[in-house]
Amino acid sequence: MSESPNKKIILITGCSSGFGMLCAVRLATQGHHVYATMRNLDKQSELLSELKIRDTTAEILELDVTVNETIKKAMHHIASKHGHLDILINNAGYGIGGAFEDLTDEDIRSQMETNFFGVLNVTREAIPLMRQRRQGKIINISSVAGFSASPFFSAYNCSKFALEAFSESLRYELQLFGIDVLLVQPGTYKTKIFYENRKYAKNFDNPESPYFPMSQHLKNKVSDYVESSKKNPEDVAELVSNLIVANKSKFRNIPDIETRIMAIMRKILPFSLYSWIIKTVTFKGLNNY
Repeated sequence: MSESPNKKIILITGCSSGFGMLCAVRLATQGHHVYATMRNLDKQSELLSELKIRDTTAEILELDVTVNETIKKAMHHIASKHGHLDILINNAGYGIGGAFEDLTDEDIRSQMETNFFGVLNVTREAIPLMRQRRQGKIINISSVAGFSASPFFSAYNCSKFALEAFSESLRYELQLFGIDVLLVQPGTYKTKIFYENRKYAKNFDNPESPYFPMSQHLKNKVSDYVESSKKNPEDVAELVSNLIVANKSKFRNIPDIETRIMAIMRKILPFSLYSWIIKTVTFKGLNNY
């Protein structure tokens, strides 16, 4: 089936809310054929509502990044209809908070299965649909947590640091076939990842944990910071849409000024000074630290 050169076939993971949903509706309004996927189709109401408001449509598919059968089924559907895939946006993920000793092995493995291995699972199935035409883009939604680690987010940081390394390596490999790999590194935005989708270590709220006072302090601090955030999540969707049509793009792309400043500080400051800033900001107001 022939397609307009300006109309891209796009698959996005994690579209029930947040960046994934916003990317799906924005790209759909621009005339692209968007496959908006999510793990649980019972959670598609917010996406459907936003599509209706913007008077556009997207094709919604079930896809759990940790279940290969659902990935293969979605890719087969796209291949049978179009024969190729132009854009893959790996967005699905969540964050888990908690000190390392409060995290169980299951907590950590589950975080890595979704945020890291989930990206590998989907990307592995998508590449052949791009490689045969020697063109395409893979846009991985990373995070400020992919270059700046924070206390009580070790599992989440690991998943994003791993994603950054994988993306960098894959970029070299796929350039041989005309496929570009890009990273988007948002900071903190007021999305469901900090509300309904937030998760905590198994022993996060255990008063017997030696980290309990710090955990509760950090929980309140993060909640206050998110609530005070004035950044618009649409900025991330706008950045993604620009990357899709750009002839040349930087590998790492940051949508907000705050995170750009952090990236510069991380590069130029001695680690001793940078880590002091992180600790001071994180634990300010906590007694006996």
